[in-house]
Amino acid sequence: MSWLYLGIAVIFEVAVGMAAGQAQGFTKLSWTIGTLVSGAIATFFLSLALLTFDVGIGYALWTSLAGVGVVIIGALLLSQRLTWKKLLGIAVVIAGVVGLNLAGTA
Repeated sequence: MSWLYLGIAVIFEVAVGMAAGQAQGFTKLSWTIGTLVSGAIATFFLSLALLTFDVGIGYALWTSLAGVGVVIIGALLLSQRLTWKKLLGIAVVIAGVVGLNLAGTA
């Protein structure tokens, strides 16, 4: 169940990144509210996941996977360029997440 909670937390953290980008320094009220509400939901589900995960592992998984998600969504929906350097960075992050997960279970 903790993986489900973590997945939900990641989805809402991606929403935080996307909404914050549209909030224009918190000058757009609806996007600001979306950022804050998404952040609260993401943090709530992260806290549930951390009942099982070590804090360092859970937080690293959450932020890393959300960061990759924001880059991918930005490329798919916002016409942001996905260069080979970004792809390499994503691969390194994923390798790190796998490594942390394996280290957390040993």
